[in-house]
Amino acid sequence: MAESALRAPDEAALLAQAEAALREDGAWDDVTTFAIVGPGERGTALLLAREPGVFCGGPMVSATYALLDERVDVEMLVPEGGRFSAEEPLLRIRGPLRAILQGERVALNFAQRLSGTATLTRAYVERIAGLPARILDTRKTTPGLRALEKYAVRAGGGHNHRFGLHDGVLLKDNHLAAAYRRGLTMADILREARANAPHTLRIEVEVTGIDEARAALGAGADVVLLDNMTNDAMRAAVDLGRHRALFEASGGVTLERVRSIAETGVDFISVGALTHSARALDLSLELDLNAKG
Repeated sequence: MAESALRAPDEAALLAQAEAALREDGAWDDVTTFAIVGPGERGTALLLAREPGVFCGGPMVSATYALLDERVDVEMLVPEGGRFSAEEPLLRIRGPLRAILQGERVALNFAQRLSGTATLTRAYVERIAGLPARILDTRKTTPGLRALEKYAVRAGGGHNHRFGLHDGVLLKDNHLAAAYRRGLTMADILREARANAPHTLRIEVEVTGIDEARAALGAGADVVLLDNMTNDAMRAAVDLGRHRALFEASGGVTLERVRSIAETGVDFISVGALTHSARALDLSLELDLNAKG
């Protein structure tokens, strides 16, 4: 259900994302740069932090510049998942000046957004330090950028929930409603799910109250998702099903509330805000006029 290994998406995926972004920006037709920068000019630029945070996005910056000009060298000054302070240099970029300027906006967009997600994730992880619960992301990601955003969650110390609909059985409210309309009970639903889904996958059931939680546990759910429940109700559900199932808390999770949720004894806390509401960090790309390109 969750993973913590910090590994970037494969190179082909990185290059595909970078190419799409560069084409969207018209990078190969940068009339401004081509008008004033000669083809033989070289330069050095620094990716600078304007505020503190957790860095993520180095592989995407490298992929961006690799497509523009293979002679561009991207040097990591802060590792993926590493903390940085305001005004700290994060990357050093050397090579043909045209390429550096052509890729500036795209490189910044990736680094700012992914670092924002990593920074917000780290804040949630640190808020529940010392407790066994894990912080998970969700599928509430930017269309087309899921692999990158889930990577940024890992860089921040969080864990990934399902990548897509294919790699986990999660019976949510509408699935249950459709089954109830057919006259099925919770036990019927779980039996049908186990009969028709791959045997290697856990069966997770979303519930909104203690009675539903009791029914899901009685039917043999592997994981019970406690959706928008009070802390007292979540604690009661966990007490009811301890050692019988794993528990995930979801809905209404904020930085202010997350520790009290973790203290209910749940195993996982899923936070949609990590990917759908993380603020892009304030980073900038500045030419280092005193350096040799």
